[in-house]
Amino acid sequence: MNLPDYIDLYCERTAPGFWNEPINALSNAAFLVAAWFAWRVYAQRGRHDALDLILIILAAAIGIGSFLFHTFANGWSELADVIPIWTFVAIFVLVTIYRLTGERLWATARIALIVVGSIGVVFWITSGDVTTDDASGPGYLNGSLQYLPALLALAGFAAVTLVRRHPARYYVTGAAITFLLSLCFRTIDLTACAATGFGTHFIWHILNGVMIGLLLQSLLRHLPAQRAS
Repeated sequence: MNLPDYIDLYCERTAPGFWNEPINALSNAAFLVAAWFAWRVYAQRGRHDALDLILIILAAAIGIGSFLFHTFANGWSELADVIPIWTFVAIFVLVTIYRLTGERLWATARIALIVVGSIGVVFWITSGDVTTDDASGPGYLNGSLQYLPALLALAGFAAVTLVRRHPARYYVTGAAITFLLSLCFRTIDLTACAATGFGTHFIWHILNGVMIGLLLQSLLRHLPAQRAS
């Protein structure tokens, strides 16, 4: 990946330019809204935890990074887009495992190794890269296969909460369904281009904002820290 290269991957972009993807860019406000609602719950709660705050900040950073990518559309802004996303996923998975195990470090480490190994295998098979090479196009399913590990991890989390009848199960299951639906809209962006003229990638942003909002609410409301972080 050459950082100064101009990247054109989505239907809405038809030429270089900061505002050539206005809908894709502005729809990232969904992540800021999700972070704001989470911050309200966090601020009103009597006990605070640094990990919760980090995840709220990362949710906002996802929106900012994606906005930068859909305006500057180059290599460095692509990194600003994907790094907060995968950082949020990694920390959220670890925090939820830690709290679901009653904050037992060894149990968390064992489960995390299994999860990371499983996701790593799926990631290696389906993608192998968190960024998209513009020279070769978006690839199979418009590059959405790179998010399959995250979908599987979220589905597994939802299954655990449903089996345990955990109070967070409705939030997490809703987040998993929302993420699956958002992946569909990301995948058909170029296919729908002729019909819409601006594609469906902006719906991916909006639904992902909803998904991250649900995950943050599940953590803050039903999986609070038992001890100081």
